[in-house]
Amino acid sequence: MVDLAEAMQTLEVELQEVERALSAPDATADHERFKQLSRRYAELQPTITLYHDYQAVARDRDEAQAMLGEAENEEMREFLVQELETARLRAAALEEQILLALVPRDPMEDKPAIIEIRAGTGGDEAALFARDLFTMYARLAERRGWKTEVLSLSEAEKGGIKEIVFKVEAPGAYGILELESGVHRVQRVPETESQGRIHTSAATVAVLPEVEDVDVEIDPSDLTVEVFRAGGPGGQHMQKNETAVRITHAPTGMSVVASSERSQLQNRERAMSVLRARLYERQRREQEEAVAATRRMQIGSGDRSEKIRTYNFPQDRLTDHRAGLTLHNLPALMNGELEELIAALDGYREKQRLANLMEETG
Repeated sequence: MVDLAEAMQTLEVELQEVERALSAPDATADHERFKQLSRRYAELQPTITLYHDYQAVARDRDEAQAMLGEAENEEMREFLVQELETARLRAAALEEQILLALVPRDPMEDKPAIIEIRAGTGGDEAALFARDLFTMYARLAERRGWKTEVLSLSEAEKGGIKEIVFKVEAPGAYGILELESGVHRVQRVPETESQGRIHTSAATVAVLPEVEDVDVEIDPSDLTVEVFRAGGPGGQHMQKNETAVRITHAPTGMSVVASSERSQLQNRERAMSVLRARLYERQRREQEEAVAATRRMQIGSGDRSEKIRTYNFPQDRLTDHRAGLTLHNLPALMNGELEELIAALDGYREKQRLANLMEETG
């Protein structure tokens, strides 16, 4: 179990040191250090306040418990029993909030996101569903004022998408969207189905943090760069110049294509951005497997071996199988109105992190 008093004493000492550093005469001389100290203060202060509230409630609980043992009449006992139960519930809630605050945050949560959507089983219908998922995320981004940029696109027949890779250029987008990683299953009557039969198909979503050069080391000698002409469906939009770029990372065999820009240099930069994100995710997944192979959870690991969500159009229902949440009004959800779903998944993630913390320390 976590020793709450010991952990909080350590944080209180750190908060005092941060406060002293921020109030020093030369605190703003180093702008970057000042920003780091301010950020750390903003992280520590709410947790310390929660702990002080917890201590006050714990004192009330202990006092009610002591008075209950000395109560001489039934009316007073009933009153104290109610006070004791209220204090216990409040103390337990505050303790859980504090423990969640003690779980180390993934620094990548503050990064922009790179999202990859691929059509899975289901043929043309899977490709159409992949297109719908892209539209859903694009409209969510629009609702939040986030900028999106397509890095590569492979179109399918009938307006579908075989594969699309795009960037969500907003700080914190990865932390909000990372739980979209997984297999998304759809049940509906395809547009081409004349007999009204319901088909089941799937698409895979991978959400990666956009990482900088300093986050992932890549030896240039491990890379093979190829350039070729980029074209649209059926080759009808072929460009005369070789601007599309494919970069292959020899040690892992990973290959990334970028073709959305007319400039070869820009496509190379975009391909490197995706490659760095994939390599970082691979590196992190390997570390997680080494540390906790027996209890690796899907969030943050990139594990997409099982479906995470079902979109049932005949029943107008979206079910997220991890959060145990069912929502209706699929047209609004597919239009990017995902606030309730995102909030539920955030709660699910917090519970998982708390459970892992208790397992690690208990």
